Order: sequence, then structure tokens, then C-alpha cells
Amino acid sequence: MDWIKEHLHDDVNELALHASNYPDVDVARALVQIRGWQIAEKKLPLWAQTEGILYPNHLPLEQCSSQLTAEYKASLVGGNDTSTGSVTNENQNGSSGSSGSSSSSSSNEKFHSMTDLTGGFGVDAVTIARQFEHLTYVEQREDLCQLAQHNFPLLGVTDFEVIQADCEEVLERLPHQNLIMIDPARRDASGRKTVAISDCTPDVSQLNQLLLDKADKVMIKLSPMLDIPTALQQMKGVYQLHVVSVQGECKEILVLLNKHENEKSPQIVCADITREGIQRFCFTREDEQAAPCSYTQDVSDYLYEPNASLMKACPFKSLPQHFHLQKLHPNSHLYTSMERIPDFPGRQFRVEDVLPLNKQTTKQISQLGQANISVRNFPATVADLRKRFRLADGGDNYIFATTLANNRRVVILCKK
Repeated sequence: MDWIKEHLHDDVNELALHASNYPDVDVARALVQIRGWQIAEKKLPLWAQTEGILYPNHLPLEQCSSQLTAEYKASLVGGNDTSTGSVTNENQNGSSGSSGSSSSSSSNEKFHSMTDLTGGFGVDAVTIARQFEHLTYVEQREDLCQLAQHNFPLLGVTDFEVIQADCEEVLERLPHQNLIMIDPARRDASGRKTVAISDCTPDVSQLNQLLLDKADKVMIKLSPMLDIPTALQQMKGVYQLHVVSVQGECKEILVLLNKHENEKSPQIVCADITREGIQRFCFTREDEQAAPCSYTQDVSDYLYEPNASLMKACPFKSLPQHFHLQKLHPNSHLYTSMERIPDFPGRQFRVEDVLPLNKQTTKQISQLGQANISVRNFPATVADLRKRFRLADGGDNYIFATTLANNRRVVILCKK
């Protein structure tokens, strides 16, 4: 519709207020499309750039994967041979530079069939389906099924079937698939968010064996708030668990299953997607428990803060073992070294000074005027310290308030 194109970049709230100015336009329906396109422009650029795409109301767009995380899931379809303990840096087109093993190169050969049991807006289904000859999309909502029928061909997916049904009913009669995807609804009957596997719909722990029987590989998308050890205990057949973060925010946990992996220790993959590419760090819980860790009472020239995926997965002893770092304290989760480690998967800082927290330090830091403050294992909040130091937020200075191995509390001044 021409009216929609004319107003794509306008404020939808303002348009709604002046709806009476457009008597020949169904403004309410048009605003759904404008709001959807504006979300997609940032979250799903390929969809926003594709002529004719139709969008649902806000909630399915809020809940759907971003294009970045959907492409990450697609990269896992053919397998991932990244070795435990490795760190891999990959640019946006998939090539890699690694201080461990790199992921396997993709093949032009397509797999036969995949099913997305909880299709939603279809972002994951469309992105992954390019590697398959046939896609089965399952969704309970009639409106989302209609959108899938319309949008999929525009996005290059032509061999597909849309089934409006309960996913558990479809799973019972589903023929064997190369891949089954499922993203359980993480809201209860009152619309409140849920985290635990048993509180989601469907409860995939109850479908575990049936999923394994029906597919070569199963990919389950779960809440980023999920407790990882509990998830690994509840699910059988897990061979990889991926903790995926984007631009410093943990977005989702992906659990990969197949029936041949019951006796192996699952590999935990921490994947951080940034503007520069993807960085992975891999470990197992058994290796983490056995890893030695060196603690220090002194902060060296460089300071390291793990990224969001690592903070979620907790390989806090595997990291210093792999990168030859010293940890500041068992509970601080900050690391230090004399020489810079450029491949460390997280933020890296040059240490300027290490100070006790006293009146003289407060006066010295106040002269900075502006700084970024972080607290790690320290008996004060960021707000407390910002008020004490009278500092504005931002700038080139970074302050870490933390505790060292000898329980000495310090303020570390550094630059990125």
C-alpha cells in the first residue's frame, strides 16, 4: 500500500493520533505493518529489504529470533567440530582465525527434511530451511500460518508445508526428519515469563525420547535465564549446549540432541556475536571442575572481563588455563596478565593504577569527571560509587571495584 510506504519512517504513535486525517485508510492495520517494518529494519534487515513482506502484531516480533541469532543456528546444522578448550574468531562471512580448531566449512549439498514445531513468525525456519529440500512449519496461530504462506516464497523458500496444529500432535505422526527445531513458549497462562523447562509449553523434557526417535538432530531454543547444569541433567542425548550473546547481551540457550550422544560429556559453546564477527569458547563441565587455577594478589598490566556468554556458562577456571592468565579472586571473575592476550573472548583493558578505597583515592578519582564503573565481588553498588566519586557516566576511563585473592578490596583504573 502506497500510504504505508510513504509513512514507513514516521512515528506510529503520531500517526495513530491523526488517524481521522486518513478516512480512506485502515490506519490500525497499516500501523501494524509500519511498526513491524521498523522493528525488522534493525532486527531482521533481510526481511525489511524484501518487498511485500507482511508483519504480525508486536508480540511475535518481540519473541522471534534476530537475523543474527537465526544465522548462527543455521551454522550449526551441518555440525560443528570446534574442539573443547578452543577459542575461534569468525568474521561475518564465516571464515575464521583461530587459536584452536575452526568450524567446518559449509557444503552446497542440501539435507532432505526439517520441521520447525513452533514456527512463530518463521525467522529461524526460513533461515535454516535454505539448507534443506523441504520445510515443515507448524504453528497454532492461524494468522501466523497465513503470514508464513505469504512470506516464505518471497524469502526464497518454495518447498514447504504449513500445518496449523498443536506441535505435540504433529510430532506423534511426523515421519523421520533430518532436523527438528522447537522453541517452547516461555510464558504461563497469565502471560508471565517462565524459565524452567518444565514451566514452558510444551515441556520438552517430557518429549525428549520422542524427539530423539523422530530426528537425526534436535535443536531446542531455551531461555537465556535457564540454569545450565539443571538443563543438562533434565535432557538426555545432549551433545552440545550453545550460550549465544549479541553485543554483550545473552540472548538464548540452544540445546542440540541426538540419540548417539548419551554417554559423552556435552560440549558447552560460548558464542559472542559482535559487529566484527563471532567468537566461540568451548569447554565441558568435567574439564572445568578439573582445571587448575592460579590466583593473584597483584594486578598486572592487563585486565580481562569475560563476555556475557562466558559469564552465563561459568568456565571461570578453564579460561585462565587456556589463556595462561591469573584470576583476581575465586568470586571476582576478572583476570590479569603481563602481556596482552588479543584473542581473549571479552573486554580487554590496559591497567593504569590499582588503589585502595579511601579518602585520597576518592579525591583522585573525582578529578576524572567521567568514567565507566563496574563492580565485581565488592560491597558497594555502581550507584554508590558513582555518587561517592561524583563522576558522570561514559568516557575513556574505566573503573573496576573488586576484591583480590588476599581479600584486599581495590579500585582498578584502566583504559580499554
